Formats: sequence, C-alpha cells, structure tokens
Amino acid sequence: MSGQALEELSALAAIYCEPDACEVLAVSETHGITFRIQINVKELLDTDILLKLLFHLPVNYPSTLPEISVNSDQLTRAQCTDVKDKLLEQAKKHLSEPMVHELVLWIQENLKYVIKQPATVCNEKTTLSKAESTGDAIWMLLLHLDHMRAKAKYVKTVEKWASDLRLTGRLMFMGKIILILLQGDRSNIKEYLILQKTSKVDVDSSGKKCKEKMISVLCETKVQSQHKRFQMFEVKEYSTLDELQKEFETAGLATLFSEFVPPLLK
Repeated sequence: MSGQALEELSALAAIYCEPDACEVLAVSETHGITFRIQINVKELLDTDILLKLLFHLPVNYPSTLPEISVNSDQLTRAQCTDVKDKLLEQAKKHLSEPMVHELVLWIQENLKYVIKQPATVCNEKTTLSKAESTGDAIWMLLLHLDHMRAKAKYVKTVEKWASDLRLTGRLMFMGKIILILLQGDRSNIKEYLILQKTSKVDVDSSGKKCKEKMISVLCETKVQSQHKRFQMFEVKEYSTLDELQKEFETAGLATLFSEFVPPLLK
C-alpha cells in the first residue's frame, strides 16, 4: 500500500470531519483502502442531494485508478451511473497523483450538469417501477458463511450495509448454516461484496478483528418474474430445514434452495 494513499486518507479524514462524512471501511497491505465519503451537493433546483461515494484505492494507487461506486436516495440508478462514469473520466486526468479530494470537489461543482435533470426522492416502489420500465434488472445474490464468532456485531454490520446500499433480503440462520440472500441493483450488490470481503467484520480464534475469508458465492443472477421481491432486509432464525425451505419456496426460490442448500448439510 502506498504512503501517498495513507497520507491522502489522513487528509480526507481531516477535511470531511463531520459525523459519517468520511468512514474508513477497510485498510489492507494486500488489497488497499476502502472508504466512503458523504457530501451534500446542490443540483439544478438548488435541492441538497446527499451523495455517498465509495472509493477503493488499490495497492498501487495512484498509479492505478481507484474503483468508485455512487449511491444516493435522491438519484435514479442511471443518474448514479452517470456520476460514476464522469468521476472515472476525471480520475484519468489525475493518474499518478492523489486525486480523491479533487474528484469530490469536481462533482460538487458539476453535479447539476452531470445528472441533466432535477433529482427526485425515490422510494422502493418508484425505484422498482423504473427498473421494470427501462429493463434495468434487479439482481439476486446468495452467500454462504462458514461461521460468525462475533455474531451480534457481524449481524449489525450486515444490516447497516444492506440499508446503506438499499438491498433487501434475508440473513438466515439454521443450525450451523448461515446464508445471506440479497436483492437489489447489481452495482450495489457488487459494492456489498467488496465490503464483505475487505472489511474486518468478524474476530478470529484469538479475538482479533479479521476479514471474512470463509465466504462462498453460491449464486448471482437476475431476479426472474416468478421470484418474489423482498420489501425489506430481515434477520431470521429457523429451527428446522423445512422452515428454511418454506422461506425459499414462499419467495419463489424453491429451485435455488434445492440446488444450493442441501449440499451444505453434507
């Protein structure tokens, strides 16, 4: 990990020092740095837009471009994608030099020109109807976790990530089986995976914070018409395999259950 990246992160934390304005999610010698910056930006009608910008700085940053994800409850997915694309275009102009603060300043100045139309507050129904009308598919992800040592903290973290990324679904416990089923925009699901794999979300056998190394992606696919769309993210415990199976069947996911869950019992 470059010293430039660590110096830049320290400077960003000093600049964006309000609560939740700059949140470090992961720092790794082998994977780089992941952090989120939240800013309020004025758009065309002088409305305040809360932008959540997730940056992942690879180990060879700034010689390599950062990975960027953009989320906002007041922007459509298409608008968030436009913002991300424009930020990456700007990033290329700053290659080989620290650039995150420059990118944040640029989007604060230029958001109104990037999104091209006034933003609107989107709720679950409008977001889903827009996705359906434009053919922008909702995706689904099924994960298997081997264990949770610090269960309460782990569950709270997963719930926060799902809320921040507007993902719905279930965190399911049945005996020793732990499954996470997520539905939402594909870019948000990919962002969730980055957080899951790079953040110190659990503790090891000695009680030290550690990353999740024993996670399996069982399935990642588009939500089909026969699948139920979850309206929220919930944590559920099941006492029997039949109860767990009924959860999948109620959601129109019987095939998903039969293909991936029984093999976990062997």
